[in-house]
Amino acid sequence: MPSLDLSELNQVIAVLGAFIVLYGFISVPIKQIWYLGEALPAVVMGIILGPVAGKLIESEQFGAAKPGQTNDITLGVARVMIGVQLVIAGYQLPAKYNLHRWKEMALCLLPIMTMMWLCTSACMLATVPKVTLLAALVIGSAVTCTDPILSQAIAKGPFADKFVARPLREIISSEAGANDGFGFPFLMLATYLMRHGTYEGVGEGGEAAEAAAHGGAEIAHRLLARSGDVGRLGGGVGEALKNWFLETWLYVVLLSVVYGAVVGYGSCRLIKFCLRRKWIDSESLLLFPSALGLFLIGTCGAIGTDDLLACFVAGNALNWDGEFLAETERRHDEVNSCIDVLLNFGGFMYIGSIMPWSEFNDPDGTGLTYGRLIGLGFMILFFRRIPAILITYKLMPAVVADYKEALFMGYFGPIGAGAVFYLEHTRHLFPEEGGDEEETNLVRVMGPVVYWLVLFSVVVHGLSIPGLNLVYRYMGVKPIKDDAVEVRRASILTPTPPNAVVGGQDRFVVYNRFSRPMDNHIGLPIDQLNAARNAEPRFRTFQQANGGGEELDDVAEEKRRAQRRTIRYMV
Repeated sequence: MPSLDLSELNQVIAVLGAFIVLYGFISVPIKQIWYLGEALPAVVMGIILGPVAGKLIESEQFGAAKPGQTNDITLGVARVMIGVQLVIAGYQLPAKYNLHRWKEMALCLLPIMTMMWLCTSACMLATVPKVTLLAALVIGSAVTCTDPILSQAIAKGPFADKFVARPLREIISSEAGANDGFGFPFLMLATYLMRHGTYEGVGEGGEAAEAAAHGGAEIAHRLLARSGDVGRLGGGVGEALKNWFLETWLYVVLLSVVYGAVVGYGSCRLIKFCLRRKWIDSESLLLFPSALGLFLIGTCGAIGTDDLLACFVAGNALNWDGEFLAETERRHDEVNSCIDVLLNFGGFMYIGSIMPWSEFNDPDGTGLTYGRLIGLGFMILFFRRIPAILITYKLMPAVVADYKEALFMGYFGPIGAGAVFYLEHTRHLFPEEGGDEEETNLVRVMGPVVYWLVLFSVVVHGLSIPGLNLVYRYMGVKPIKDDAVEVRRASILTPTPPNAVVGGQDRFVVYNRFSRPMDNHIGLPIDQLNAARNAEPRFRTFQQANGGGEELDDVAEEKRRAQRRTIRYMV
């Protein structure tokens, strides 16, 4: 006999499916007119349907409904959500991008991230009560990294297609992908300094000192468990720095880079081998980045390395020669963008549903209040990233042209799913309400602080693009019309892409497109024309730049620019 089954699984699947269906009906106005993307609507829907309001999505009721299971579920959701999208983000960059831009990437990952970490920690000390310097450094490390998912929306979204130059978009995308995995050294440095600090009764004998003195087996156990021994271990600053170098840099970071590079480049070579023999169908080829991401998440989690960093490195290596991206372009890949959207919907709706609202205002416990958190949000917005970019942007002129682009890059450094991942990973590094006063205050306060900053960033950055679009419209800023590319129109009902015009019955002419198979900066006709225009003598034609032709005056050159041809990818 039929029966009503309102299980948690049925409710969650129905809610997620209904939201995606309803969003899809008006997705073009939402993305291309209102510039909202997926994150903000999904978080709002999660809040509405979460345990505080609609009570249709309650993580504590999932599966076995064990108390306290939300933290473990959240860590798993964040790993899958970010890891798969990092592989996709990695292969969509130009071939050998991080090799060609190694100076800019080194600048972003070392001095800029260090300044961001210190500035963020200073903001924590100024606004969050009951935290010490080391505790502030731990919390600051969780929100130092720019979120790779929200940053991809900024680098590749409809607004960026119109108004953000390609070099700036590429460095934002690459930096966000790399620094999200590169946050472990900052987190573990503060963590080791806390755990190995010399305190009364710690580090002078007993079980803690004995545990700190033992080597390989216990270190391997900690790494494999992805959590580690918790509490004070003693040993002093020297022990902390030794473990930081051996465990974090050599094992977690270096092994992740090597493992991701080997898996990614090996996949690149195997795919080329199989494509030549026509062994791979389109479905398998286009699903390969997602499958590779899942494989890396599982294996890196098993051996205790940095799965996020490995996923991004593997994505870069997968497209090392540009052939993988070129082949997906030829096959009109829409699969990976659809997977992106699905993960964004599910992940951010889940994040919205687990917001700890009761902990945001606890003046008698943690000391947090809405006033303090709002002040922290604005301090992080203005001091976490903008000063570091403005100080260093002149050292990377190839990707950041002027202070306006530096300000854009500094402002749009969102905090999102990556911060949630680091928060849930950090929970495993400290005793839950069972440590000393410093550790207890840290454990109690880091959850509401990080989740508040995620919510604040999703709302503020999600609404900043529509606001900036209104400013550009008022000021009469014109969309970028460089690097025209002609692409096939899949259907007569397909909406015109952002910054594109209809080029015929079955063609679109798209400007300032993000993805391109090869990193060939002087390869497209508009690039060659710009290079020729900047050469000596000042006005040279495209033919002169390639060894022939007559010198033309300004009028003739402008006429030639108006008649520039487009690039036709193989279709």
